[in-house]
Amino acid sequence: MKSFPKKLLEWYNPTTRNLPWKQTSDAYKIWLSEIILQQTRVEQGTPYYLAFIKQFPTVKKLATAPLDDILKLWEGLGYYSRARNLHFAAKQVMESHNGKFPETHAEIIALKGIGNYTAAAISSFAYNLPHAVVDGNVYRVLSRVFGIETPIDSTEGKKQFEQLAEQLLDKNNPATHNQAIMDFGALVCKPQNPLCVQCPFSSECKALEWNKISLLPIKSKKLIKTERHFHYFVVYDDKDIYIKQRTEDDIWKGLFEFPVEVADGQWSVDNSLILKKIDHRPLTIDHQLTYKQTLTHQLINAHFYEIRFEKIPLLDKFYLKISKKDILKYAFPKIVRIYLEDRLIYLT
Repeated sequence: MKSFPKKLLEWYNPTTRNLPWKQTSDAYKIWLSEIILQQTRVEQGTPYYLAFIKQFPTVKKLATAPLDDILKLWEGLGYYSRARNLHFAAKQVMESHNGKFPETHAEIIALKGIGNYTAAAISSFAYNLPHAVVDGNVYRVLSRVFGIETPIDSTEGKKQFEQLAEQLLDKNNPATHNQAIMDFGALVCKPQNPLCVQCPFSSECKALEWNKISLLPIKSKKLIKTERHFHYFVVYDDKDIYIKQRTEDDIWKGLFEFPVEVADGQWSVDNSLILKKIDHRPLTIDHQLTYKQTLTHQLINAHFYEIRFEKIPLLDKFYLKISKKDILKYAFPKIVRIYLEDRLIYLT
């Protein structure tokens, strides 16, 4: 379809989505926005982007910041490996590129946490290099307009869509073209209730012709979620409380939580290994609340037991005793943060 790039650019209005990262060609800021917006809605990601730019205005500021500070600013955004990779990649830029964000696609994609889409986005938006972006919006637009039924999560499908996107790319205006097709997918060719009446491709759209708008794009893999139970022990007295940093290669690595036991199947507070290690008698033990959180591949059940002492006992070196008034200075998983927002007033 030779007219595709032309029709797309005729439709595009750069002022329609006046997002802050669209107003710059600074590769550092574009990179930040792309990492933050992975698996994240624009409305949710925008405040985080603005906060990161304010606290870390340069890649050097980001690279030299403690990881705990970055995780704290990232708190609530989820997919925390993105924050860890962001920190690692910033150090790569400082060490391998003398603090200047790389300008070639090959150097950009070599940075930690950057894949094909992100490298293409930075390359085109920062340097106007001819690399086509293929994100969820682009998959949807191309699959519908061209009637592609190859699953987008298959190796064959990814290759097919990337090749088509490259063929359609306006090599003279790659940055504008890439932004236009992503905006088109977000505003017109939407996942639900697309605006087909307003679509400039409606006369050529195969999905519309075949009545398959709701069926495209196709995913072949069914997502299976694992259910997990975390039993948290909120051990505290009038002044102090215990927390622990997650260091294992699992969800929420680097974030803080309360002393925890993970249970599969039957479990009760009576056989808790953590409580058995505490040889002091608590004043009270209350099972206050259970919270649930759905992650991409996991369903988390968090059970909180508030264990109050007159003076909290000494736990082993894996636990950190802190003043309760300082607890919100630490970065917690969203599910623990919600608990704290509900209950902290009762613990102080």
